Amino acid sequence: MAYDPTSTKYLIKARFTADGVVEVPDVIGAIFGQAEGILGPKLNIRDLYKSGRIGRIEVQLESKKGKTEGKILIPSGLEAIETAIIAATLESVDRIGPCKAKVVVESIEDVRTEKRKKIASRAKELYKQIVKSTSAQAEDIIKEVKKSLEEEEVILYGEDRLPAGPDVPTSEDVIVVEGRADVLNLLRHGIRNAIAVEGTNVPKTIVELSKRKTVTVFVDGDRGGELLLKELLQVADVDYVARAPENMEVESLTYKQIQKALRDKVPAEQVREQLFGKKKEVKHRAAKKGAVLLGEDGKEIASVPVSDLHQALSSAKGVREIVLDGVLTQRIVDLAHQKGVKKIRAAKMESVVKLPAGLEIEIAEAK
Repeated sequence: MAYDPTSTKYLIKARFTADGVVEVPDVIGAIFGQAEGILGPKLNIRDLYKSGRIGRIEVQLESKKGKTEGKILIPSGLEAIETAIIAATLESVDRIGPCKAKVVVESIEDVRTEKRKKIASRAKELYKQIVKSTSAQAEDIIKEVKKSLEEEEVILYGEDRLPAGPDVPTSEDVIVVEGRADVLNLLRHGIRNAIAVEGTNVPKTIVELSKRKTVTVFVDGDRGGELLLKELLQVADVDYVARAPENMEVESLTYKQIQKALRDKVPAEQVREQLFGKKKEVKHRAAKKGAVLLGEDGKEIASVPVSDLHQALSSAKGVREIVLDGVLTQRIVDLAHQKGVKKIRAAKMESVVKLPAGLEIEIAEAK
């Protein structure tokens, strides 16, 4: 419907039914005629229409089987309460042309909503221009500008499109953190080579990145940080570990706290020994390049070549531990989790990026 957006405030939407065939002029005539005199001269619909305070009345109708149904749309430049009175007056129309009729108002829409959206959008643009063209001193504006710049600097890195600082692609050293907020906080304090894991499972992008760059894992000082650290140490080639102060998160650290945590980073091997114990060669109970399936009490269920492990595990029951003199893959990890295996000891692990909860994995030290 076309209406004057400069004068229209509300749009009255009504439906009508008539017990006969009527035309558009009949409907408009009924509105003007039957509403006339009910509310006095100040709210006379015909006079309001002539003065432009009520816009052009639009009627859409359809006649079927001797009856007519349709919609009535009336733009109003009146105030809300006056518009509501006019809308209620429409429902007093009980005849259209020669036919009995009924009019029901469905809604009164505030057509200024779109205008408000445009105003808000324009206000944002003008605010940005003010920030760029003036040396604002207000603390809130400074924070807003910094936040905007930091957001713009965050890139999406790798096939997993992980939030990262702009220097991650070119820097020889990267800092792996938990989430986007951590990356933003480090950017805020001048550290531009951080990348976020973004989730409970370590993405392939992080695993591949750790093969090419020196990686420092920077985790929160809580249980969540400890769990993430354990997973990263198992699937990625981590060089150093830094921790936030106890019960604090990386995203909330100050510049001094960040610098201290990174200065105090320790070699990953040292942390690995603390978390998992010293690495040692798996004491295999099978011949070289073989696999042993063990039950709840450590009793041997089966001993098979590595090539037959998947098939043997699929058919075996009650397996709780696997000792593998070979390479542990994601396929075996997933099947072991499905079969209720609690622990896997293997000589080597490759391409494993998802470690199920409740499955302990011990990898022997490469010789």
